[in-house]
Amino acid sequence: MKPTTSLGELLFVYEPEEACRVRLRAQGFSDRRALEVSSYLAQSTDIQPELPAFAAACAARGVTFTPVELDEAAAAISARDPKRTLVWTISDGIAYFRGGAAPALARLAGMRTIGSDDSLFALCQDKFRSGAVLRALGLPTPHCGLARNGAWIVEPSPSPFGWFVKPNRLGSKIGIWADSRAATLDHALDLSRRIHEAFRDDAVVQPYVPGRNVRASYLAVDRQAGPDALAAVFVDSGADFQTMDDSLALYGETGEAAKASGAYAEPVLEQVGATQPKAEARIRAVAARLIEGLGLRDVFSMDFRVEADDIVHLIEFEVCPGLPCFDFRDYLRRRWNLTLAEAIAATAADRLAG
Repeated sequence: MKPTTSLGELLFVYEPEEACRVRLRAQGFSDRRALEVSSYLAQSTDIQPELPAFAAACAARGVTFTPVELDEAAAAISARDPKRTLVWTISDGIAYFRGGAAPALARLAGMRTIGSDDSLFALCQDKFRSGAVLRALGLPTPHCGLARNGAWIVEPSPSPFGWFVKPNRLGSKIGIWADSRAATLDHALDLSRRIHEAFRDDAVVQPYVPGRNVRASYLAVDRQAGPDALAAVFVDSGADFQTMDDSLALYGETGEAAKASGAYAEPVLEQVGATQPKAEARIRAVAARLIEGLGLRDVFSMDFRVEADDIVHLIEFEVCPGLPCFDFRDYLRRRWNLTLAEAIAATAADRLAG
């Protein structure tokens, strides 16, 4: 049954992998590095085959669904009626990527948005700065140092387990290489040189924390939803942490090639609450603090390390979680009993009706 009234339009803004690669190659990045960096935009590729399903699900709820490439976002936003338009940006970025501009453009035009405000799009992409803010909020985030091409900007805290080294602004928790866990600070500085050479970025150097990897996902399909809408899962890939090669084999254009070759294997997901309910409660408390103290809303994810004694370590948060990723789909099925298309449509309709 078709709805009798039209609620408005959802502009669904994304940055394509190829558009990013073109810019990076023009800036002097090699083809390999441009491919690696652009792979962080994989959900823009993975979501393409489902856009017709999104449009149909939205239409059934009285919402016009319009996908918009980031380079066309300014024109698309300026051409719409702010009272009848909702903007949902699924690509963030302030350095290699530019998605953080879209919610800022929406705010400039006076439009409603799905997701946190544009200041948090910028904050979450800078791990060193966001870590400082998270610690100021009293959250259990490892104190990190910052290195630039082999020199300390801020020295890291002592650590009995060594340190974990990753790019500061590349937009992921992954360590890039298999030796990204450093036993010595000299090794950490060497990794910072490699990161600077490969990606022209500073390196975050965090005390390594033991435990299992956990992804916590959140979508407020109903605007009244609170931290209880969050779900947390152990993500078991068979390795201690994800590398660039691991990521390339899961998502986007390179993930499609991995599927074609038979090399694709999704990590195993296990509900945290099934075996460690106390840890799950602590994760929900972190989410509540982020919602109240930082202003996270609508849709986000968090990455944790959880120890066997229920100690939790917040590694980072993201305001543009991978909607088409296996873990987010699992979350939508378990928490909301919805497909991705249904969840997008229901969320948009809820906001436009308000």
